[in-house]
Amino acid sequence: PLPYAENELAPYISEKTIQYHYGKHLAAYIDNTNKLKAGTQFDELPLHEIVRQSSGGLFNNAAQVFNHYFYFEALHKAGNENPLPKMQELIDHNFGSFADFKEKFTQAGMTLFGSGWVWLVKEQEKLEIWPAQNAENPLKHDKYPLLTMDVWEHAYYLDTQNARAKYIENFWKIVDWEAVEKRVK
Repeated sequence: PLPYAENELAPYISEKTIQYHYGKHLAAYIDNTNKLKAGTQFDELPLHEIVRQSSGGLFNNAAQVFNHYFYFEALHKAGNENPLPKMQELIDHNFGSFADFKEKFTQAGMTLFGSGWVWLVKEQEKLEIWPAQNAENPLKHDKYPLLTMDVWEHAYYLDTQNARAKYIENFWKIVDWEAVEKRVK
C-alpha cells in the first residue's frame, strides 16, 4: 500500500491520477512481471535482482515495478520542500546549492525526449543526475538510486495534460526528503 491516502498529494497529483497510475498502471506491471518470471530462474529472486539480471519484456516490466514503487515511496503531502541535513550536504558538495541541483534535475526532466525517468544516483559521495528513457534503471548500471521522477505522460496527463513543466514544478512540492535521507544512510 501507499504510505499515504490516494488524495493526500492533491492538488499537485490528483486522487484520480493516483488511482490510475498506482492502482491500474503499476498493477499491470506487477501482473506482467509475475507472469513473465513464473517458472524461470527469476521466479524466487527479489525485485532488484530481477532488474539487475533480466532483459527484454521481463526487465521492462520488473524495472517499471521498481521504478514506480521507488517514485511513490518518496512522495508525501505538501510540506518540507528542502532536503534534510545529510542530503543537503551532498547536494551542496556536488551541485553547489539546492537551487542549482533543482534547476539541473528539472532541466533533465524537461529535455528527456519521450518517456522515462530522471534519477538522482549516488556513488560513494558523488551524486549524479541520470536521465533514462523508457524503463531504464540505475541498478542495471551499478548506480545507487536516491530519488526519481517519472516523466512518462501517464504520471501527469490527467492533472496537467501535456504541461510537463507544471508537473515538475508540482513534483518539487511533494518530494519526501525524509525518505530520500533514509536512502542516503
